[in-house]
Amino acid sequence: MSAVLDVVTPNAPISSRRSPRAGWAGWLRSFVARKPLGAIGGALVLLLLVVAAAAPVLAPYPYDVGNAAVRLQGPSLAHPFGTDANGRDMLSRIIWGAQISVTVGFGAVLISTVLAVTVGIVSGYFGGWLDLTVQRLVDIWISFPALVLLISLVAVAGPGLWSVTAILGILLAPGTSRVVRSAVIGIRHLPYIESASCIGAGHSRVLLKYILPNVLAPIIVLATVQLGTAILAESTLSFLGYGVPPPHPAWGGMLSGTGRAFMLQSPWLSIWPGLAISLAVFGFNMLGDALRDELDPRLRGSR
Repeated sequence: MSAVLDVVTPNAPISSRRSPRAGWAGWLRSFVARKPLGAIGGALVLLLLVVAAAAPVLAPYPYDVGNAAVRLQGPSLAHPFGTDANGRDMLSRIIWGAQISVTVGFGAVLISTVLAVTVGIVSGYFGGWLDLTVQRLVDIWISFPALVLLISLVAVAGPGLWSVTAILGILLAPGTSRVVRSAVIGIRHLPYIESASCIGAGHSRVLLKYILPNVLAPIIVLATVQLGTAILAESTLSFLGYGVPPPHPAWGGMLSGTGRAFMLQSPWLSIWPGLAISLAVFGFNMLGDALRDELDPRLRGSR
């Protein structure tokens, strides 16, 4: 009996209490053990962010300055990833390309998430004619072929980093808004929501204090998965010539230019950009799947 009292007493020594750092470390170890693919994906995402942030320091050469004397040179100590047809270092261009991919990916997902959460929460909470009207507009927006609509809008707005980011964010929002709306509909009639309304809480307070925190889990998972989708879409646009214009080193543009022209003669021109795109998309997808399992109580299983 005394042992039980010692455990539950509030006057237990501070040293015996669990610190937040120890809690995070324990959760991280458990996450790595239970979700190894998710941990690998998280490591790839972290590596991508570090490379993008430290590109000016990590890149051994400027991405837009070439040396004709070493054009189409294979991997060597001076150029570990080889050089392209203009004598530019491929490793430096891959590193700087990570910065473009991260900027477009996170910018597009930020725009998409803000739009989708706003539309989905308002539509699902109020319902009625507002929900009907908004969802029909979403149906019309989704019915257009995504790639055709994306190319058309970029062609009208003009290729560029920020135009591609904004258009991708707008195009990714409708699908996410559907998921957010479904989550809101599932909780809007729960007792604690109705109790908040009964005691006088306004619509804005209910939406921000009670609805939004309880639908954050699917929003976070969708945002993580959409990061890979946005990077892949930006690479597709750059490959087709509608993405970030040269001399900026977009990974898709590397595949389309000298990478396609000299694929057989110099295969490293296609291998490294393609591998970078694949690892980035794989990392975000695996991390998103693992976060979905962690944040959804129905998928956690017993501890």
